Amino acid sequence: MSAARPLTALRTIAVIAALPLLLTACGYGADSADDDKQTEVAANAKKIDGLDEVKIGYFPNLTHATALVGVQEGLLQKELGGTKIKPSTFNAGPSEIEALNAGSIDIGWIGPSPAINGYTKSNGKSLRIISGSASGGVKLVVNPDKIKSLDDVKGKKIATPQLGNTQDVAFLNWIAEKGWKVDAQSGGGDVSVVRTDNKITPDAYKSGSIDGAWVPEPTASKLVAEGGKVLLDEADLWPDKKFVITNIIVSQKFLKEHPDVVEAVLRGSVKTNAWINANPEKAKAAANEALKKESGKALPAEVIDPAWKSITFLDDPLAATLNTEAEHAVKAGLLEKPDLKGIYDLAPLNKVLKAEGEDEVDDAGLGAE
Repeated sequence: MSAARPLTALRTIAVIAALPLLLTACGYGADSADDDKQTEVAANAKKIDGLDEVKIGYFPNLTHATALVGVQEGLLQKELGGTKIKPSTFNAGPSEIEALNAGSIDIGWIGPSPAINGYTKSNGKSLRIISGSASGGVKLVVNPDKIKSLDDVKGKKIATPQLGNTQDVAFLNWIAEKGWKVDAQSGGGDVSVVRTDNKITPDAYKSGSIDGAWVPEPTASKLVAEGGKVLLDEADLWPDKKFVITNIIVSQKFLKEHPDVVEAVLRGSVKTNAWINANPEKAKAAANEALKKESGKALPAEVIDPAWKSITFLDDPLAATLNTEAEHAVKAGLLEKPDLKGIYDLAPLNKVLKAEGEDEVDDAGLGAE
């Protein structure tokens, strides 16, 4: 199986962007999220495959709430018995992919673009997508004094989180469909695309250095709280208003050596999503508590309430939309046409879903043989 490699420029910039994170204390941009209560192992609980621990990674974002809530409420640990979860959080996709490749994590929650890039860079040997996790939760928020319509975006400065990340690709594709021209690498053109860390974006908006941003939650709702206006919800651009924003990936080595552990994590994820959807207010509070532990500060109601409503938690990886997102990256000039055949292995997830009485999900023809 052959896979085309991303353009050298994108690869170089992704590495440069990840370097500050690679130098942090826990390695690969990770901070230990371990909490004895969250990952408490029951007395005499049996280890799966005799494995002491499973290392999982995710972002402290609401779009990764399956992991946040699953760890916070002990729902993931419950399925793993005596095999203890060792959680780590990341601030960027490239750093999480580096950690997966280095064995610093085994399983991770991550966006589609880093998953595509990680798979293609390794010629299809590093990872598999084994489940979906969330859809939606991405908006174009603008300064209403400067931008009153979609056409007004032309000539303005709009932030995205990172060159080549999922939101950056989506925004570049939207610009192209408007008939405007932007150099993907520099961000210059009919619209100035300003790559800005989500942590900095609200301050950049307040200072007037950007006129808006195409960003995930809760950053979008933070901008609204600062006086911004939602000009476009990305969900409105997709069939059935669904598109993948978060997947679960696993290293192929770990999947091969510890399939029962992978299945247990997936069972925990499926049960966590079911609990989130059955108990939205409790789940929102649990996610906010997890974010508070990560940042030292919970999100205020005016931020978390609208953000939470815009995200759908589901197990289906929405594989067809990932393929479309890859096509958007190719069209933007950020990716050479990739061979994504084999990026999915949904057999373990479908086994879990069948046991839970749920419908199986489809890999859009991109499954491993």
